[in-house]
Amino acid sequence: MGIVESEARKKRVYTNVQQALLVTVALTGVALVAAIAPNTPAALAKLPSVKRAQLRYQYRTALGRLAAKGHIVFEKRDGKQYARITESGRKVLVFEQEKVKFSVTRKRRWNGRWRVVIFDIPERRRRTRDRLRNLMLETGFVRLQDSVWVFPYDCEDFISLVKAELKIGSAILYMVVEHIENDTHLRAHFGLK
Repeated sequence: MGIVESEARKKRVYTNVQQALLVTVALTGVALVAAIAPNTPAALAKLPSVKRAQLRYQYRTALGRLAAKGHIVFEKRDGKQYARITESGRKVLVFEQEKVKFSVTRKRRWNGRWRVVIFDIPERRRRTRDRLRNLMLETGFVRLQDSVWVFPYDCEDFISLVKAELKIGSAILYMVVEHIENDTHLRAHFGLK
């Protein structure tokens, strides 16, 4: 496995651990930090000690990253430390759930219209622009140009959610287009007739 692939895999693992912890804290309201640590569940007790230490480290650093981002806060009660989800954590959780729901529940029947998303985000907000491009790739859009992306199915609700999440409402245009010239590669990509 190459260096880039390895780094991408690590990032996915960290993101998955963070999302799992965020869901756990959200579902339980307030979670005991010691209970989240992987050394307490009986299932993990069967793992070799090296693996347990690795998982413990992943969970603790993931909790730290969530706290640094402001998605959870730590509270002490009766001498024990608890993690509680914040309002920004709930927003992130809702956004991630909608993203997953969007990518899973695509319609199978195409109505012959393309959904085109165009954006113009200035250089001073480059990180936001790069995040938007990554979101478009993750959810299955096809890039026609750097800031022009195409999708065959209705995705207006998802784009509205992205606009709100990234705070770039007027920088994105959503269009429903009847015909795109030379769209055979797009049809082939999405498996459309």
